[in-house]
Amino acid sequence: PAEYLQLFELISGLQCPIPGQRRRRRRGCAGELHSAAGVVTGTRSFVEPGCYRCRCCCGSDMVRNAVHWFRKGLRLHDNPALQRALSGADTVRCIYILDPCFAGSSNIPINWWRFLIQSLEDLDISLRKLKSRLFVVRGQPTDVFPRLFKEWNVTQLTFEYDSEPFGKERDAAIMKLAKVAGVEVIVQISHTLYDVDRIIKANGNRSPLTYKRFCAIIRKLKLPKAPVNTVTLDQMEKCTQNMQESQEEQYGVPSLEELGFDTSELGCAVWHGGETKALAWLHKHFEGKACTARYESSNLNPDSLMSSSTGLCPYLCLGCLSCRKFYYTLLEFYRMDHNKSPLPLYGELLRREFFYTAATNNPRFDRMEGNPVCVQIPWDKNQQALAKWADGQTGFPWIDAIMKQLRQEGWIHHLARRAVGCFLTRSDLWISWEEGMKVFNELLLDADFSVSAGWWMWLSCSAFFQRFLPCYCPVGFGRRTDPNGDYIRQYLPMLRGYPTKYIHDPWNAPVEVQAAAKCIIGVHYPRPMVNHIEAIRLNTERMKQIYQQLSHDKGLCLPVMALSLTDNQKSSVAKSDGHGKETGSCSANHDKTPNVFGKRGKPENAENRDEIEQIKIPRLQTPEDVSRIKAEPMMTED
Repeated sequence: PAEYLQLFELISGLQCPIPGQRRRRRRGCAGELHSAAGVVTGTRSFVEPGCYRCRCCCGSDMVRNAVHWFRKGLRLHDNPALQRALSGADTVRCIYILDPCFAGSSNIPINWWRFLIQSLEDLDISLRKLKSRLFVVRGQPTDVFPRLFKEWNVTQLTFEYDSEPFGKERDAAIMKLAKVAGVEVIVQISHTLYDVDRIIKANGNRSPLTYKRFCAIIRKLKLPKAPVNTVTLDQMEKCTQNMQESQEEQYGVPSLEELGFDTSELGCAVWHGGETKALAWLHKHFEGKACTARYESSNLNPDSLMSSSTGLCPYLCLGCLSCRKFYYTLLEFYRMDHNKSPLPLYGELLRREFFYTAATNNPRFDRMEGNPVCVQIPWDKNQQALAKWADGQTGFPWIDAIMKQLRQEGWIHHLARRAVGCFLTRSDLWISWEEGMKVFNELLLDADFSVSAGWWMWLSCSAFFQRFLPCYCPVGFGRRTDPNGDYIRQYLPMLRGYPTKYIHDPWNAPVEVQAAAKCIIGVHYPRPMVNHIEAIRLNTERMKQIYQQLSHDKGLCLPVMALSLTDNQKSSVAKSDGHGKETGSCSANHDKTPNVFGKRGKPENAENRDEIEQIKIPRLQTPEDVSRIKAEPMMTED
């Protein structure tokens, strides 16, 4: 019986034999038993059946050599996986695996690579202060680890849990290699506040598809785990490895030039990567009571646009700043009860968590086709319009200034992101969110699989639908946010000579004003590529008709067939003149949520949803005499 076998082990100090193996421990040995291919994840342990070893009696040469693998989580504070490596190890090596071929062939811009290299340099400096260092290993993980396991006689590998589909697939391959090599693997959760699998389990083994449902689930859970202590010199000194000068060249942090980048025209970095800068930003943002008002409102202003007053996203993305550290700093700053309504920054942090949960089991989360949570909206394909948007050549100064800042600095305010994202998709251009996501992924310092794809689907009303979000007027929103036009002048120097009265709609300026500003619209700066008033009216009708076709479940986005519109619905849209002669305020056309569903939330004309025929909207043009667009109040989601 099992009880007698356990008693036998306790009395004799012998390990019960595993079928096919005869292993025993020395009597009186209190050493820890380690699985040769054990996998420990978070608070849950998964141990493969296999050979068990006792570190104190398996031979004089048996030492515990641990390797901590940095991917994200580029920090020494709140790093539970690194803490596990330091617990009882004889040596610990900290590595980062970098593929130089990927750096030379990818579409990721130099700003992102500079931010990454700065983060690695900062991490290396911090480790050297603890008498250790960072080993930057060149190559692919599947090629690198078999060599390192043998060369360094590795017995344990630790790393941070990656909840994204690609990361889970990569880590599964490494765990198989570790099992073959007899290396114990320990994985700890620290890139997200919660265990996303636990949230899914609490929702009936399905990812919650609305933010409201997600919040309802986490209210029932305990608060996220508190951050673990920062790694100290005393801990690292017990596990350091003698550093050889020959390793400096082999495992040093590479420069941008070594990665093949041309830095001759690279300007000064607006964002400096690294844990040191991240913690300094965090302290600066929450220093004193003066910043309370800044965070209690999501309103934009020119200072927040250019000085990035809430710009911690790049540091959270690479893990230079722990999300748990950020969370508990917020909690302490606001002295907020967990059940109260979230304040803006707290809400943004939870929305990040929501997207990670929605993406973890969906490898097609970043595309429309084959994505079970995404509505198959028949977006237009217009490469010329897409290129103008991406290059900041739309003819709307507010939109173009945002895109210029994004291209130059790799960051824009989250409400500015909504303005340009809305303009591209459901507001003006009716171009797929996939195209916008590709541009953001190429330019943003904080772009990642889950948050970027989830954000674009949410903004374009393609997934996580609860109600139609307001559209952002490319003139009125900018005028309210940047009334003097300082932001526009910063990133569109050709418009610096325009008076404030015309800086947001320069096409309405008299010819003599344009000449005095040395910028003729249509010559030195493009005319607006669409008539916003007409575009918003047509595209809102499009979205309304599409959702009338959906299988209805209180507005949730469910897997749907190809969407289309009926002939009757076509005629209702075709009645628009499409010539941009309508005048008045932009907000008159979209300041209210369209009434898509009838009483009791049921879609109108639901019986027609099987009639399929894709609508074609004529290409919209902006006439030279388009009337001036008035300002509208800024609107944000609930």
